[in-house]
Amino acid sequence: MSEWNPRDLTLERWVADLETIVDAARPDEPVTLLGISQGAATCISYAIRHPDRVARMILYGGYARGKFHRGVVSEREYRAIVELTRIGWGRDNPAFRQVFTSRFIPTGTHEQTDWFNELCAKTTTGDVAADLFEARGMVDVSGVLGEVQTPTLVVHARNDEITPIDEGRLLAAGIPNAQFDELDSRNHILLEHEPAWDRFREAVVEFVRPDGSAANESVFASLSSRERQILGLIAEGLSNTAIAERLAISEKTVRNHTSNLFDKLGVWSRAQAIVFARDHAFSR
Repeated sequence: MSEWNPRDLTLERWVADLETIVDAARPDEPVTLLGISQGAATCISYAIRHPDRVARMILYGGYARGKFHRGVVSEREYRAIVELTRIGWGRDNPAFRQVFTSRFIPTGTHEQTDWFNELCAKTTTGDVAADLFEARGMVDVSGVLGEVQTPTLVVHARNDEITPIDEGRLLAAGIPNAQFDELDSRNHILLEHEPAWDRFREAVVEFVRPDGSAANESVFASLSSRERQILGLIAEGLSNTAIAERLAISEKTVRNHTSNLFDKLGVWSRAQAIVFARDHAFSR
C-alpha cells in the first residue's frame, strides 16, 4: 500500500529492497527471515548472498519456480488469471477479485472473504496487480537451492490451492538439511480458527528454540484431557477397539477423538502420531 506505480518488478529488486531494510534495521545479530509465498524466493536469494547475516529461514507456502516454469497447463491457467486481473480487479463488482480471493482462503467465512476482497482493491491497481503476478510467474531459484547454508524450515498446507505442496517439497528437498512440516489445510493464508494455524505457530517455536524445552508441551496444549489419554494409548500401540475397552467408551467416540487430535497435531495417521508423540517427549 505504498508505491502504486513501481518501475521494477523483479526478484533482483525485491532482494535489493530486503537488503535495504536489513541495513536500515542494523540488527545486533543475524536475523530470522520469514518468507511467505513469493517471499520465499527473495529470502533464499538474500540468504545465499549474505549467509553471515541470516540465522535461519522459515518459508511458508513458498516456491522456487513461478507458474511459468511448471509446465504448459499451469502457464495457460495463470496467464488467464493475469488477464482477468488486469481487466476486472478495480471494478466495483467484486466478482473478478473473488476468483483471486477464493483460491487464497477457500475455507474463509463470508466476512473474511469480503475483507480480503476489499483489501485487494485498496492495495493496488489492476494493471500493477497483473504485472506483479507476471513477475512472480517468472521467478526461478530452483537452480541455486543447493547453495543455501542457512538452517531452513519449510511449512506448507497439504491442499494449498495457490502453491501446490509439491513446490514446497521441492524447496525442502533442494535446500540442504531443510526441515519440512506439512499442515492439514487448503488455505494459502492460514486462518486463526483452523488447527493448522496453531500447528504452524508450534512448528515455528520448535524451530527457533531448538532445545524444545518450552516448546514441547505447547505442541500438545490444545489437546483435551481425553485426547491426551487417547494419544498416550495410541503411542502404546493400542487399537481403537482396545482403547475403547480401556476407557469404557464407544469405538466411535475413540475415532472422533482420534480424528480431532490428528487435526490439532497436523498428522494424518497413527504411525505419524506415534512418531510425533515420541519426538516431542509426550507425557500424559
